[in-house]
Amino acid sequence: MKTFSARPTDIEKKWYLIDAEGQTLGRMATRIADILRGKDKPIYTPHMDTGDFVVVINAEKVVVTGKKAQQKEYQRYSGYPGGLKKIPYRRMLQTHPERIVEHAVRGMIPHNRLGRAIIKKLKVYAGPKHPHEAQQPELLKLS
Repeated sequence: MKTFSARPTDIEKKWYLIDAEGQTLGRMATRIADILRGKDKPIYTPHMDTGDFVVVINAEKVVVTGKKAQQKEYQRYSGYPGGLKKIPYRRMLQTHPERIVEHAVRGMIPHNRLGRAIIKKLKVYAGPKHPHEAQQPELLKLS
């Protein structure tokens, strides 16, 4: 028995549409990360991009549990002394709700060249409209 390794000709990419309205952030992000990496396919190969494209709509209506809405903060650092910026979850939800989902998914994929290629297949939109109708994305229900 030999180990299967996917070739670029074996990979078939699909488009999925996920409605984030009422979905828990972490549970939704893990499902999205698995689809982006291709872990839900039988041809999954760890060192190759075998995943599909994911379009997330209604990112502004995502839900967090517990006290995360009051306590969660997003940090970034400019590299200069005193350059740490902390943005509370509530303000991020008002100004850039799509970044909340992107940040959650980015933390669940590899932090290397492959991960940077994979994250480009994630398209997140705050409202219900998206410009990917031509790709005919398949609606994916998360339970």
